[in-house]
Amino acid sequence: MSILKPIYILASASILAGVISGCADTRPIGTQSAIPDAKITADAQAKLDQMTDLGPPGSIRVQTLANVVYLNGVVDGGLAKRNAESAVRQVPGVQKVVDDIDVAHK
Repeated sequence: MSILKPIYILASASILAGVISGCADTRPIGTQSAIPDAKITADAQAKLDQMTDLGPPGSIRVQTLANVVYLNGVVDGGLAKRNAESAVRQVPGVQKVVDDIDVAHK
């Protein structure tokens, strides 16, 4: 039984270290935003949905991770693509925009 005790202690310490590190925020200090990703996503999506030149609401999908906004969808022209990216950059809390919007060729 005395041999098993150190193994249990080591296993418990490893599990505890894994649990604690899972709660850590890995973003560098100073880049944390007071605005949650979900709010940034909602605000950006609402802004894009109001822009009729981008097509019907929901034509561009918005996702946010660590204040980086990812745009996916299809628009009719390059100007619409640039306008969408520009509009999202103005949303409070956005630190970077990754534009993966395709331009439809008619």
